[in-house]
Amino acid sequence: MQSNFEHCAALVREADPDRFLASLFAPEAERAALCALYAFNAEICRVREVAREPMPGEIRLQWWREVLAGERSGEERAHPVAAALRTAVEQYGIAIDPLADLVEAHAFDLYEQPMVSMTDLEIYAERTDGAVLALAADILGGRSIAVSAAIRNAGIAYVVAGFLRNLARDASRRQLFVPLDILTRHGADVESIFAGLTSKELRAALAELRLYARSRLAAAQQNISSMPDAILPALLPVALVQPALARMDKNDYEPFKFAAAPRWRRQWRLWRAARSPARIFG
Repeated sequence: MQSNFEHCAALVREADPDRFLASLFAPEAERAALCALYAFNAEICRVREVAREPMPGEIRLQWWREVLAGERSGEERAHPVAAALRTAVEQYGIAIDPLADLVEAHAFDLYEQPMVSMTDLEIYAERTDGAVLALAADILGGRSIAVSAAIRNAGIAYVVAGFLRNLARDASRRQLFVPLDILTRHGADVESIFAGLTSKELRAALAELRLYARSRLAAAQQNISSMPDAILPALLPVALVQPALARMDKNDYEPFKFAAAPRWRRQWRLWRAARSPARIFG
């Protein structure tokens, strides 16, 4: 019979292959806990796809809120991801509050509300992928103040790259993760974005967002000498940000037709970053 952690590993391998591969560079003893964390994140991230409408999505998120609060112990034991996460929480002392904040942040995904400002984007990033990076680092060896600052910056860059990569998918749902303040500054029309139409104004807004992501990577890189080698597997997925931004800089870049790099190329990038940690941020 498949164990809870084996279930989590299989889920992450399918839903988040980049993080799954990164976890293989971590010590074997910590891989199960990492996969439990990543599987939990995958479950929350896919609520929008599974539920399709806000109300069913809110019900699913509420179930996870109650699991984290310890109010669904019977159901938790029967759910492989919830059970594995609870084991990891108890074994590694994982803080519950960041997990609960992650659930709350992803409630935003259920609605057709725009990301209003860069401040909102930063808060969302810190509570979603930023929290996953930080908790993974905790599992692998903990954080210092310098490491926490690097993780915050890296998490924001990682989320921004994801927004840019998924622009077409989000626009088809009338979701807008590119902050309105940037779009307004460049005169980009929101309804044209929802229609999948590229304009010079939109290109200018996206170029500014790429520049912002690079500034966050550069800020994270300043702290790399302070990072213990043990936590680097947690940060390996960030190594995929810079290559994606570089592809978006090309003259033939089409924001609504952008495709992720082939899996083999992403695997190669992760392998190189594992051998040379400076490549994570540049």
